[in-house]
Amino acid sequence: MIELRSDTFTLPTQEMLAAAATAPLGDDVWGEDPTVTRLEQKSAELLGKESALFVTSGTMGNLLALLSQTRRGDEVIAGDKSHIVNAEAAGSAVVGGLQLRTLANTRDGTLNVDELQAAIRPVDVHYPRTALICLENSHNQCGGAVFGREYLGRVRGVADHAGVAVHLDGARIFNAAVSLGLRAADLVADAGSVTFCLSKGLSAPVGSVLCGRAGFIDRARKYRKMLGGGMRQAGVIAAPGIVALDTMIGRLAEDHRHARRLGEALNRIPGITVDLETLATNIVVAELEPTGLGAADAVARLEDVGVKIAAVGERKIRLVTHRNVSSADVDGAIDAFEQVFQAQALASA
Repeated sequence: MIELRSDTFTLPTQEMLAAAATAPLGDDVWGEDPTVTRLEQKSAELLGKESALFVTSGTMGNLLALLSQTRRGDEVIAGDKSHIVNAEAAGSAVVGGLQLRTLANTRDGTLNVDELQAAIRPVDVHYPRTALICLENSHNQCGGAVFGREYLGRVRGVADHAGVAVHLDGARIFNAAVSLGLRAADLVADAGSVTFCLSKGLSAPVGSVLCGRAGFIDRARKYRKMLGGGMRQAGVIAAPGIVALDTMIGRLAEDHRHARRLGEALNRIPGITVDLETLATNIVVAELEPTGLGAADAVARLEDVGVKIAAVGERKIRLVTHRNVSSADVDGAIDAFEQVFQAQALASA
């Protein structure tokens, strides 16, 4: 079976498993797990931030970032297609008492800067305080689209003028950096805080890291404990993350090449449209024509011929390349799509 539903299906390497088995351990809630400390220090250095915090997931990392930079009743601005808005179980409202104000994401995953500036609330007894702007890079629902440092700098300028913080959901920030040919630290320099996932394209089995200023991370650490995320001998799962950062970043370009080849091939199949202009990393989002197969039917028929993909709308599908998808797998997936959609065309003729 060719697994293209998500890069979360990556399996750890043997080096990662060996590191987990031999990692020096301690009690991380007491600050005494040396392997977790090493991962956090390495992460902060790679992202150019003062400090970092190992967390169970990107969802937890984003929630900690929101809680640590806001007060109950504040408003947070985020894109309408962002992961924070659509895929984090309303944690910002339920746990943080925060109101999310959504702006439309453009094709490339950004927010219009003029609209963003206009959305920041003036001081008024009737309004919530705008406390935080959240961006996402690369952008999941926008087909893995990326934006560069110049755009983030413009947003930071708007935020600084209004006294608002900026958080970057960088679940796949290393994909974005590799795609743009930048160091991750340079790409995120204008974000006050940033999360990234170890368990997607980097292939570690579990975990994410939240990075930012030291005082911010101190606040986030307390919220992590409050949410039940204080882990004890967490070096067992931190050790594969260190290996991931040492060995997996450079090979992400291969996943991007596979995704580009896959997207270009699908775009040639009648009934499928891929936005090739925004296809920059390892995510391929395809629109299915209204007169053809729906997303659910496409998922079922492709699985029957050995390819697993995800439906992300009634007529939208997503494919994600990763370390466990080879060049031969890409060929097999293309053949499967051609088989399924040609059969559908003949049946409809």
